[in-house]
Amino acid sequence: MRFVMVPGGWQGGWVFDEVAAELRRGGHVVEAVTLAGLESEGPGEGELPANLADHVEQVAGVVERGGGEPVALCGHSYAGLVIAGVADGVGERIDELVFIDAYVPEDGDSCWSLTSDSFRELFIAGARGDGRWVAAPEGMDPRARAHPLASFVQSVRLRGGVGQAVGRTYISGGSWDGSPFVELTERLRSDSGWRVYEVPVGHNIARRDPQRLADILQEIAGDR
Repeated sequence: MRFVMVPGGWQGGWVFDEVAAELRRGGHVVEAVTLAGLESEGPGEGELPANLADHVEQVAGVVERGGGEPVALCGHSYAGLVIAGVADGVGERIDELVFIDAYVPEDGDSCWSLTSDSFRELFIAGARGDGRWVAAPEGMDPRARAHPLASFVQSVRLRGGVGQAVGRTYISGGSWDGSPFVELTERLRSDSGWRVYEVPVGHNIARRDPQRLADILQEIAGDR
């Protein structure tokens, strides 16, 4: 299987390094995307921040450039909106959507509308410098970069283009302090269209338990 993995806010494709290494040992192809504006060199002087639509277009291009093998499109946190937008546009190229402690939007939702008050306050506080870029919160990996505020506030447009043939998996990080995903996880558990796993290590599952995350993804691949 081919895994296309999209990180959440402030992070780059590096967050999936250990997961990707394990999946490759299992014979899978892995592409970990660093979203526009989150590159290691950071935003350029006067660079216009990318929005959600830009990120959707970027990842759709990655999906479409692949071969004919089955694709599992995985998104962490903010990237739940990105992969939902990608699947809506190029769903025929995707076999499985995997939301990793991530937002699961409906048409018109945004990261801003779906998240908790504490994260909204974090976004606003982080963007006070220029109103465009949200500074990485304290304590994150030193490779983390300022995230474009526009991508957090823009609404996703979904036309309902993802067919029922696309599998849907949700991987919860458990009930961590301030999580906006607890109610969502419980709702999806009772939805027969989803399979739900829990890795109760907190939000950043790829860094805190990469082996378990890789095992779940290999299990999903084996079912395809």
